[in-house]
Amino acid sequence: MTEFSFSCVSVRADRYAAGPTLVFRLRVTATPGTRVHAIALRCQFRIEPGRRGYSAEEAEGLSDLFGARSRWGSTLLPVQFAQVSLVVPGFTGETEVDLPVPCSYDLDVAAGRYFHALEDGEVPLLMLFSGTAFTGARGFHVEMVPWDREASFRMPVAVWREMVDQHFPGCGWLRLPADTMDALLAFRSRRALPSWEATVEALLAADALSADGERAGTRTAAVRPGAVPAAATPLTSDRTAP
Repeated sequence: MTEFSFSCVSVRADRYAAGPTLVFRLRVTATPGTRVHAIALRCQFRIEPGRRGYSAEEAEGLSDLFGARSRWGSTLLPVQFAQVSLVVPGFTGETEVDLPVPCSYDLDVAAGRYFHALEDGEVPLLMLFSGTAFTGARGFHVEMVPWDREASFRMPVAVWREMVDQHFPGCGWLRLPADTMDALLAFRSRRALPSWEATVEALLAADALSADGERAGTRTAAVRPGAVPAAATPLTSDRTAP
């Protein structure tokens, strides 16, 4: 039975990928002297959030995932990141291979929200391996990669941000239902707005005006003439007597 072990030596953002992609450099080691013809390898990535600290700003950004910091003792559970496959070419003893991992910037995905909330430092990852190996000096034997093979790796947050900036420089990304997109498109067409950015800004401006109007109405109702106690301070300095 061949003994396999795995480790991750580095990670980089793939500058030439069509979509956001991280490339992890794996080191695969087999029993010395054993000829490995190929490995059909599977790798599951998990984020282990309990293995790092967080600033107050990061904790606020993670509240929708894990709740208030006071609850983290029970809520700071592993988060699924990715599951990918790779065919490792033949080798004897040890080899290194690149493992591409397509990523999503969808903030509806837990891993995406987790990465987005981090300011700096490292992301603690656990890589779980399994698969089928073809070994043997003459002919080949079929062996299973044991399910207990794993490797820990701390990925710099800067690498993730570099990858995102390559594809969405200075931008965010939202996924919306089709009916909501149709409503937004109709709103944009009615207003003859030049871009989606202008569309969202118009909606935000309308909401701000509505909020200001509600606050003004509340103030007016609270300070009707004759209803202000003698000890109260007027809201404005230019009020005239009724």
